[in-house]
Amino acid sequence: MATILAYIDYCLAVWVAAIVSAYLLSAVGVPKADFAARSLASLLALITSSLYGVVASVALRLVGYGQLAQWTVARSFKYSMRLATGVTFDIEDPHGYLNKTRPAVIVGNHQTELDVLMLGCMFPKYCSVTAKASLKWVPFLGWFMSLSGSIFLHRTNSKDSREKMRGAADEIRNKRQSVYMFPEGTRSYAKMPSVLPFKKGAFHLAVQAQVPIIPVVVANYSHIYYPKGFVFKSGRIPCKVLEPISTEGLTAADVDGLVRGTRELMLKELLTLTEKARGQAGAVRETPGANGFAMSTGTELRVAA
Repeated sequence: MATILAYIDYCLAVWVAAIVSAYLLSAVGVPKADFAARSLASLLALITSSLYGVVASVALRLVGYGQLAQWTVARSFKYSMRLATGVTFDIEDPHGYLNKTRPAVIVGNHQTELDVLMLGCMFPKYCSVTAKASLKWVPFLGWFMSLSGSIFLHRTNSKDSREKMRGAADEIRNKRQSVYMFPEGTRSYAKMPSVLPFKKGAFHLAVQAQVPIIPVVVANYSHIYYPKGFVFKSGRIPCKVLEPISTEGLTAADVDGLVRGTRELMLKELLTLTEKARGQAGAVRETPGANGFAMSTGTELRVAA
């Protein structure tokens, strides 16, 4: 045991030394050193928070507060990332929709791996995430997600996914547990503000559970983090919580209109937030008919009280 602990201490020391060295190289203008430094620091923060999450999930389950596991770990990642990388998300929710509207299906645009930090900053209490089944076996992160009640979906097995949706709908109603989903289904890595076509799963889930949808829009932050260009800088990224959309009385036949309408609302807000994030009012303009900006028509959305 002593040998194992000594080896862990050695690896940790080397890791921290690599982070410090990369930051020093960045300070003297070495290209891409800042990307390496913050990437290494982010990974360390993620592993540390996941390990904490495993312990916290077990402890909170034992005292009857297992539904708070993902919230408390999200906050730990938020603060560790702010300290390690200087990056954070500013959550604009003046009406307190995230805390007042429960249960709900929360949906947001999905850009890069940095969205994990966005969840750390905005994740409300009594909420969980859904994830692809393969993440269940990832060390540390997968262990935490399993213990904290995440819902794993099998994309290659549509029947199993539908069963998972039905189970999730029951859990939402019975436990008043909200869920957060990325309806794009994958990261966009968009350089400019755009949104991939939405998948319908989150909207079917909200309709099945008869709970509101809360759209959350994050500004395009490629000027702060863009892995394809090895960009990783410190900064604050705006994120806005939109008014909840009621699904009361809706059926599966209404899902297509619900998807189109929600995506349209989020696209409009995305343009405004991106201008705010970059400090360039009017610099980001909608391109009619361009991929990701096409405005959709659909049934009128009903706002939840």
